[in-house]
Amino acid sequence: MSAVGLYHALGSYLRVRTFPLIHGSATSVEKWQTKRLSNWIKRHVSAVPAFGEAARDGSRLQQFPVMTKADLMADFAAYNSAGISAKQGWEAFAGPKQIGPYVVGASTGTSGNRGLFVISQQERFRWLGAILAKGVPDFWRHKDRVAVMLPLDTPLYDTANKTSRLQLQFFDTSNPLDSLIDGLEGFVPTILIAPPRVLRRMVEMGVAVSPRSVFSAAEKLEAFDRNIIEAGLKTRLREIYMASEGLLAVSCKHNRLHLCEDCMHFELEDVGDGLVSPIISDFSRTTQIMMRYRMNDLLRMDSAPCPCGSPLRVVSEVIGRVDDVFKLSDTSGNAVEITPDLIRNTIVDTDRTIRDFRVIQTAPERIELKLEQDCLSDIGERARARLVELFAKHGCEPSINLAFEQLTEPPRGKLRRVECRLEGRVSDSKSSSMASKI
Repeated sequence: MSAVGLYHALGSYLRVRTFPLIHGSATSVEKWQTKRLSNWIKRHVSAVPAFGEAARDGSRLQQFPVMTKADLMADFAAYNSAGISAKQGWEAFAGPKQIGPYVVGASTGTSGNRGLFVISQQERFRWLGAILAKGVPDFWRHKDRVAVMLPLDTPLYDTANKTSRLQLQFFDTSNPLDSLIDGLEGFVPTILIAPPRVLRRMVEMGVAVSPRSVFSAAEKLEAFDRNIIEAGLKTRLREIYMASEGLLAVSCKHNRLHLCEDCMHFELEDVGDGLVSPIISDFSRTTQIMMRYRMNDLLRMDSAPCPCGSPLRVVSEVIGRVDDVFKLSDTSGNAVEITPDLIRNTIVDTDRTIRDFRVIQTAPERIELKLEQDCLSDIGERARARLVELFAKHGCEPSINLAFEQLTEPPRGKLRRVECRLEGRVSDSKSSSMASKI
């Protein structure tokens, strides 16, 4: 690691590590964020064409419009200080994944709309320091081997190899898991980061690894998956909530998922029934400006204080994507929206033997329920009946087709057990109120 890289990584690690000690209350965090946002707006937001003049007077955050992925990709160069266009970014991503000193990455495109990101070398090392402080705070005591199992590699992950205390190896899960096992077991990871479906499959296959720390990432973590993974790997499973937009939340030692408010600002937009959709302003990024960027996620927050003492707010559950809210009509023709958590809970609460499923809306009044081939037919019928009850409670009577089949996993992208495949899904726009669904 270069002296400059070490400086940025250690500086970020120490700042994030000591943040709860310096800022012990939500009020203190808010004051600190206000100052950081003001400086960021004046120095960095003002440097990109998308914001320009509006940012030079240090305008308040709320005076800026909310941006979306569609806005970003329509004129990518306007949102980054390097002037890198989307065409240049995609060409670099298909090749070296770098343009000069800048690292180029992309999202997996789960929603069908892939997004680019570009960061500087300094930002790359600051990201490393932050994730170490939150995920592996005692990394300096160990020589860890970190296995990252995700469907898309970027030079961002290679940053960990710049320090002598960490060795990182990426395993591309777009390849069959069977083809990765020998390499994974030979690597003997002490830290493992992977989607829950991959971790669960490893347990079912009896993969011979015994990491001291395991993190679920990139997909919705279900309670039944957690139970299987923790029992199989004999360690507590923690969560990392991250996306191409940045590192959003990491669970603490008490297994509560804290927003990374020490790295970015979150506006939590109320969408009904205690659910919120985050709008982020990432003041830790100075190359590509993410100013009031609307995420496509639904969260349920937890207001109870955490035993770890952190003042950072807690996410009790990442519900799913706004795109996967089911859109139905009641018998009077009124629009009704049902969130993924209600559908998911209806299925898993039917019977404890249900370990995998898919519920897919394929048409305005048509739902597909898919269960594993070995699931008993009477359990499947009960699950279907419970879905009928759920929708009837909201005045809806969609057709529900039940099938038993071999459930496959996506070769790339994220597993979505509850999915809306309607055209014209909510995407990159303000989600409508969902208060009517409960």
